[in-house]
Amino acid sequence: MSSVAGRLRRQVLFDLLIFRRNPASTFFTVILPLIFLVIFTSIFGNETLANGAKVATLYVPGILALAIISATTVNLAITMTARRERGILKRVRGTPMPPWVFVASQAVAGFALSVLMTVLITFVGWLLFGVTLNGPGIPSLIISVLIGAMSFAVMGLALTAIIPSEEAAPAVTNALMLPLYFISDVFIPGDQIPDWVQTVADLFPVKHLSLALQESFDPFAEGAPWPWENWLVIAVWGAVAALVAIRGFRWTPRR
Repeated sequence: MSSVAGRLRRQVLFDLLIFRRNPASTFFTVILPLIFLVIFTSIFGNETLANGAKVATLYVPGILALAIISATTVNLAITMTARRERGILKRVRGTPMPPWVFVASQAVAGFALSVLMTVLITFVGWLLFGVTLNGPGIPSLIISVLIGAMSFAVMGLALTAIIPSEEAAPAVTNALMLPLYFISDVFIPGDQIPDWVQTVADLFPVKHLSLALQESFDPFAEGAPWPWENWLVIAVWGAVAALVAIRGFRWTPRR
């Protein structure tokens, strides 16, 4: 057991090192969400609410949802497809490392990046814009990040089953995710979205991740929030994605 845990730990550290050395992944996962936070605060203002909280507090959950999805689904769908088409996964499959250790390390690395982004965005928001975190909502935030990161990581692996080539990976991934960002309380508040669009967004996990995170940052909330329904929807999507990944994930190039 200790040997397997050691292999998993080393592979996670290796995956994080690869991520750090990839300028594109670093920019879109780490830098871009912070840029969006600054842009939103500049455009919509940062007035003080009736209870003393800053308006920027309301922007953070959507930005955080974007960061988590970028660190997991988007990052894994693109990088794992590239590794597959370059023959890297085929060579990994031929090593003594158990395949499940390699796959599990991708999800764990995505979770680690999600935790990093949660801390970074919250800290930058507090430092620059006076963003506050609902204290009783911290346990809920931890659970939301855990369920969200692990489920969306599996969705990224599942996406590789429908991506035909390395060149198509960014286009397919962004074509699926960008529309969901706009209708899922990430870029645009839900009360400014038509009802029928919100009904469509309710079917997908992006909105439920954003809503679950909003519960933790809600400056008007009293007590600890427990968004069980949102967690359930995200977990169900993760379970379905796991089935798709098990059946459709390939270790050899499609070409």
